[in-house]
Amino acid sequence: MENQSWPYFDPDYETASSSFDPPRVTIENDTSDNVTVVQVHSADRHGILLNVVQVLTDLDLVIVKSDMFSDKGWFFDVFHVVDHSGNKVRDRSVLDHIQNSLGYRTRREQSSADLLRRSSGLSVSDHTVVELTGPDRPGLLSEISAILTQLDCNVNAAEVWTHNLRVACVIYLTDTTTGGPIQTQSRLELIKEQLSKVLRGAHDENLARWKIEYATEITHVERRLHQLMYDDRRHAGQDYSRSSEDRPKIQIKRNERGYSMVSIQCKDRPKLLFDIVCTLTDMQYVIHHALINSHEADTTQEFFIRHENGCTLETPAEQHLIVCLEAAINRRTTKGLRLELCMNDRVGLLSEVTKIFRENGLSVARADVSTRDDKAVNVFYVLDASGRPVNMKVVEEMRKTIGHAILQVKGTPPQESELPNPGANFFGGLYRTFSGLTSMNWRSTAIA
Repeated sequence: MENQSWPYFDPDYETASSSFDPPRVTIENDTSDNVTVVQVHSADRHGILLNVVQVLTDLDLVIVKSDMFSDKGWFFDVFHVVDHSGNKVRDRSVLDHIQNSLGYRTRREQSSADLLRRSSGLSVSDHTVVELTGPDRPGLLSEISAILTQLDCNVNAAEVWTHNLRVACVIYLTDTTTGGPIQTQSRLELIKEQLSKVLRGAHDENLARWKIEYATEITHVERRLHQLMYDDRRHAGQDYSRSSEDRPKIQIKRNERGYSMVSIQCKDRPKLLFDIVCTLTDMQYVIHHALINSHEADTTQEFFIRHENGCTLETPAEQHLIVCLEAAINRRTTKGLRLELCMNDRVGLLSEVTKIFRENGLSVARADVSTRDDKAVNVFYVLDASGRPVNMKVVEEMRKTIGHAILQVKGTPPQESELPNPGANFFGGLYRTFSGLTSMNWRSTAIA
């Protein structure tokens, strides 16, 4: 696979217990005609299922079926996976990476894997990492990127999600002069001040809650975005981006064996299992057993859980968990016409492109922005400013400005019935796992 971006695996996985009872990983391509079977058997610990799912989904593998069991200190899971084309996973480098990431590794093997990861992408230590949460509105991406360019900041990577008119964002910056992280405290405070003004917009300062922090260490970016949106506490309430028919069906029942059984039925999509397991894990629930079955476009997932303290859920906790799970499932909505941009990267490119979108009345519903070998490789999903399908004549005129070979149209505009309620999701989510930026333990420190 060319330009493969390896996901990061937590180095703390090699604990003392794993040295004595190393994880056993078995990958089989002969037992099934249609899928690759991955089995993981190891000592149990909180979050191990999330780590396994993270490795598989970061490789763009689709989990079509899984059966997980955890009891008496042991963890056993069987995953049936296919690649993004729906075929068995036969790429030897991908299979070896799964084996090395999930199985026991010596310190030397861990170092080699980390060197491979860092050599293929960006290094966190070379960037200033900014977290943003606040109210969403049309053109916000353009305004944020423009103000950063004016402050001599180069956006090397960014991931942004929105839900219920709120936005959460992680941005990786460098100083345009030095090419390294921004070190001066006064300059960091200036950046925070200017970004605060952009996030506040025309809202009353007492009503528009926003937060800007600088991260000193990084966790898996998509997991961090889930955490930011959960901490924002605005995920509750009606989700206007989906009709009642499209909303996931979530039920929680008490099990006779002392578990709370969480049953989820919804449309299947990439990384759905990661989003659900991430939410359960970060809310301090222990998954003792799980069954996942995906059939065509739908999926059924059942989780037998208890709180970390060993208790089952009371009714208020059940309702809160249902709200949080529905929000986590709905954050990755893909709406709009897909535009792909590929060109030589330069300082201020994101600002220039999003300004052209805004001037042509287009709103970014979601974007995937990355830099590979000095090339900007970006994917945008766009709607018009009212949330309806774009006018293709406008898109063609815009392509003339940017360049037909540089900006390409993929797919067709969605029907109005497929679109969110106008005003429900303007900024969209910039989510991509950037090589070398996907994981590390996270700790954020607010700048006063």
